[in-house]
Amino acid sequence: MRIAMISEHANPLAALGEVDAGGQNLHVAELSAALAAAGHDVTVYTRRDDPVQSADRITPQGYRVVHVPAGPVRPLPKDELLPHMGEFTRFVERAWRTDRPEVVHSHFWMSGLVAVVAARAHGIPVLHTYHALGTVKRRHQGTADTSPDQRIGIERMIGRTAAGIVATCGDEVTELARMGVPRTNVSIVPCGVDCAQFTAEGPAEDKALPFRVVSVGRLVPRKGFADLIAALPGVPDTELVIVGGPEHARLAFDPEVRRLRALAEKTRVADRVRFTGQVPRDRMPGLLRSADVVACVPWYEPFGIVPLEAMACGVPVVATRVGGLTDTVVEHVTGELVPPRRPAALATALRTMLADPIRRSFLGGAGRDRAESRYPWRRIAEECVREYQRCAELAQTGAITVVGSAAR
Repeated sequence: MRIAMISEHANPLAALGEVDAGGQNLHVAELSAALAAAGHDVTVYTRRDDPVQSADRITPQGYRVVHVPAGPVRPLPKDELLPHMGEFTRFVERAWRTDRPEVVHSHFWMSGLVAVVAARAHGIPVLHTYHALGTVKRRHQGTADTSPDQRIGIERMIGRTAAGIVATCGDEVTELARMGVPRTNVSIVPCGVDCAQFTAEGPAEDKALPFRVVSVGRLVPRKGFADLIAALPGVPDTELVIVGGPEHARLAFDPEVRRLRALAEKTRVADRVRFTGQVPRDRMPGLLRSADVVACVPWYEPFGIVPLEAMACGVPVVATRVGGLTDTVVEHVTGELVPPRRPAALATALRTMLADPIRRSFLGGAGRDRAESRYPWRRIAEECVREYQRCAELAQTGAITVVGSAAR
């Protein structure tokens, strides 16, 4: 199939770990690579934010990336991109006049807006993955939510207009139903993991203390790193390694790192907390294998790829009981689930798991089995293609209104 991906802020070629570069970038990159490996023609459209970027690039994995001129050619916070989506939309609509895809898969709400408007003129079915929902963000962040006021309304429109919604977890399906998105229009296809790169066998980085907990993610408050630091006094003989953020040389200037370091000093665990900064992908498996436990403790999480990578490396996971983590981590089988923003409960779970090496071994082995059987990117791509083909066939027969009306 000829497949167009729209990922307005999450460039699949971006280095991971910065504020707006995380799981969505990786999801788009890995899914596109798996689709290309299966013989599909994949083009990813993403906003140009660097003057040295080539306009059009074929990746080593075989998919194409088009850097779309839309707004200033420099990085912008994603919450400031909405005014530039008209320019983005006009670009892809023109491109599809001579290079028409069979299906469009949009990622994140602004990409969905671009997709449904640009595809209307060409009768192309659009499938959409939200990656995060404005209603959930507003609920958890309140007045700290910097999303444009139009976000939730646009998300509802996309849910009722797209040919199909590809949710990443069951929790998201429930949230979409509350928003009025028809359940019959939603399928679940989770994120995946590269089980050849992330393996239980291989070198591991050295530890400084008897036990190590590793946590990976963008350095933003909702990822829960402060809860891990607050829990650390109750977890003796353990170092906490926090992976993510800017390059190591710029860590001292990062406001979230400063806040977390101040908390570590206050709780007298600063000597047991280490920040790595941005880490290359090829180093991640060794870092994860060095952990006795990988902790993923966000306040909320649409899916979460890090638990999958830890499970693929045979490392047990302690995660918060939120969003997609409740689908990924099987409690008492591949790890443990704890309430969000509860450092005392987190400390108990970590301390109990670290005290039992045999149990950790069983949890890690079960995690590897689950990653291999359910989450390889090859299988995720196959499931997406089934959804693409279903919507394309329904559009051809007129069984669904492709774009421009919520009626079906």
